[in-house]
Amino acid sequence: MLEGIIIKNISNCYTVAVKDKTYDCVPRGKFRKEKKTPLVGDHCLIDAKEQYILELLPRKNCLSRPSVANTDYALIVTSLKKPDFSSLLLDKELSCIFLANIKPVICFTKEDLLKEEEKKRYLTLRSYYEKIGIPCFSNTELDDLIKFLQGSIVVLTGQTGAGKTTILNKISPELNLKTNEISTALNRGKHTTRHTEIHVVKNVWFCDTPGFSSLELTNYTKEEIRDSFIEFQEYSCYYRDCMHMREPDCGVKDSVEKGDILKSRYENYQKIVKGELQ
Repeated sequence: MLEGIIIKNISNCYTVAVKDKTYDCVPRGKFRKEKKTPLVGDHCLIDAKEQYILELLPRKNCLSRPSVANTDYALIVTSLKKPDFSSLLLDKELSCIFLANIKPVICFTKEDLLKEEEKKRYLTLRSYYEKIGIPCFSNTELDDLIKFLQGSIVVLTGQTGAGKTTILNKISPELNLKTNEISTALNRGKHTTRHTEIHVVKNVWFCDTPGFSSLELTNYTKEEIRDSFIEFQEYSCYYRDCMHMREPDCGVKDSVEKGDILKSRYENYQKIVKGELQ
């Protein structure tokens, strides 16, 4: 038996890296019986001769969308234009990532397409996320981003067309990964990445994944969603289990009125808790 890490998945074929070699393997039938699905990022034991995945080793975390395991950071690639920026989608992604026990990093793209007023709103938004402890970069700051991510396993996530694959191509042109145009009629990207695969670039393990145009949090409780808005925990409320909705003497609502909590972020929280997930 050899121990390796799954670096690519297409259908039921998994590419497993073991030191400087790779093996294309299929999972043993017991995984279906045990309702286990191998994920890119999983550490596993394989039979190199028969090309079987024999066992999955314990995970430190996993993300359901995109489906990956054992990542240090989730790099949320976020378009500011074409497709248009959605603070609701960004806040949903942040909640999913925090709930999966993964550290988020935001990379904003297409800043050059913004008008002056839009740029001011973007800078205010970016400053707020940095203030609550989320590292932020733009796609013009890729050298700084690489330095920050050194030695880490990083899952690339974000809306279709936001520029995930383009960022990888800029960091490492020799990858020559396929990109696609944006659909003007639908205001969203067209899927280019069809499978999940790890690319090792400048001492960073980037896990490239298919994008999406919507995201739901229906698998989580309202309390879990509340706690994923990490800055809310800094404010005291009269009720210990306050949901920050209609309760009196709510420190979070007071802080929104004072401008300490970004209004759009609080409004997104309300929409998610109420189930307005479109």
